[in-house]
Amino acid sequence: MLEAFRPEPFTNFQDEQNRAAFQAALKKVEEELGKDYPLIIGGERITTEQKIVSVNPSKKAEVVGRVSKADQALAEKAIQTAARTFEEWKRVPAEARARYLFKVAALLRRRKHEFSAWLVKEAGKSWVEADADTAEAIDFLEYYGRDMIRLAQPQELTRLPGEDNEAFYIPLGVGIVIPPWNFPLAIMCGMTVSSIVTGNTVVLKPASATPVIAYKFMELLEEAGLPAGVVNYLPGSGAEVGDYLVEHPQTRFITFTGSRDVGLRINELAAKRSDKQKWIKRVVAEMGGKNAVIVDKEADLEAAAQGIVVSAFGFSGQKCSAGSRAIVLEEVYDRVLELVVEKTKQLKVGDVSNPDVFTGPVIDEAAQNKILEYIEIGKQEGRLLVGGEKGSDEGFFVQPTIFADVDPNARIAQEEIFGPVVAFIKAKDFDHALEIANNTEYGLTGSVYSRNRFNLEKAREEFYVGNLYFNRKSTGAIVGVHPFGGFNMSGTNAKTGDQDYLLNFLLKKAVSEVL
Repeated sequence: MLEAFRPEPFTNFQDEQNRAAFQAALKKVEEELGKDYPLIIGGERITTEQKIVSVNPSKKAEVVGRVSKADQALAEKAIQTAARTFEEWKRVPAEARARYLFKVAALLRRRKHEFSAWLVKEAGKSWVEADADTAEAIDFLEYYGRDMIRLAQPQELTRLPGEDNEAFYIPLGVGIVIPPWNFPLAIMCGMTVSSIVTGNTVVLKPASATPVIAYKFMELLEEAGLPAGVVNYLPGSGAEVGDYLVEHPQTRFITFTGSRDVGLRINELAAKRSDKQKWIKRVVAEMGGKNAVIVDKEADLEAAAQGIVVSAFGFSGQKCSAGSRAIVLEEVYDRVLELVVEKTKQLKVGDVSNPDVFTGPVIDEAAQNKILEYIEIGKQEGRLLVGGEKGSDEGFFVQPTIFADVDPNARIAQEEIFGPVVAFIKAKDFDHALEIANNTEYGLTGSVYSRNRFNLEKAREEFYVGNLYFNRKSTGAIVGVHPFGGFNMSGTNAKTGDQDYLLNFLLKKAVSEVL
């Protein structure tokens, strides 16, 4: 009998034993940096001449690994391998598929600090952010395994005399998994295992900035005994293999997490029927956000300021849920701004191998340049109070940046920057604050700080986002606790970590027999 799902606890790094264990994991990972990694198709290791070179964003001269890069011929091989394997994998009972996930979860739990250390080195995550990423991956494995067992149980139906009726779920087929670089273990794991526990097979195209972590996860799947070909590891460029995989007639579904523009392109390509395609492809997309933290005049201002800082600058703002707009009622605007500026100036920016660093690097040079371009735009649209420049040239650092007195329709208040930049906007009253919060094309997360029950209930109904938080930060959804996914240009509202999520990868079949 399985125990009820409980989220994986986070590591307390105030404990000296935990700090020492994590330092040891970092040392182990450092000894493995710079290795070459092949593709994995049907269990076969394939090395190519072209490589994706993964670097440490905190130390851009440090190579994390060199990963073989696929072309279209290898993409075709991966699709065909997944299609053949599907014919066997779909017949494996749901309970048996779930047990693979539980085994992987156990393996990952034993090596938790090691995987978190890879996240520090390849993704530039702080110790705390890396630990949360790994914990979430474990949560997805445990939660989706249990939920597939639930879905495999007999479905309740209204019975008619003289008939035997049943309904059950069947898998879709071959899926393409395109995860993001910002949660390269948790989201990559969640997207992959939700696809396979439901009986589908997968071509996994990891993010080009973080392919080594995905390879390490593939090794866990193999260690758990997952049959070859159920998951096929295919790093490659979006232009060369991404579109090819999405458009392929044997592709049954695509699950994607990333930017709005790429998500819309995938949706468009998937909607066009290819020759010999027998189905309408499903797209499960989690895209961007321009999330707002509203601070009411009746709020704990200290807690609100802390929530804004953590939402905006945790992992350098590189979360789709990051709080990039602070909408503050005019009566408390100056005080909240003062508090946020004060707390932001205390943040330590640097190499996240140091446990005392809160704000690490952005992922690469292209991201750094994009963020700096938005900062230049912000200097024309608001009043720069903190930051506004690069950090150390040793890595891809951008200083936490605050702009005050920003117009709600300004570019830095409308466009997703995906970096450590927050725009402060003044609201006349609570209704005005809600109006501002809802005036972007996104609808992912939002946060409201208020002691006014009427205003909280108003926000509950009128703040149009998929994940709304009262008196807490806008980031940090936990599997099974906060079903995650947004509205509008934030995606398909797929709700990861929820009992509805696996239905994205299943078909329901009804069978009736006259007795």
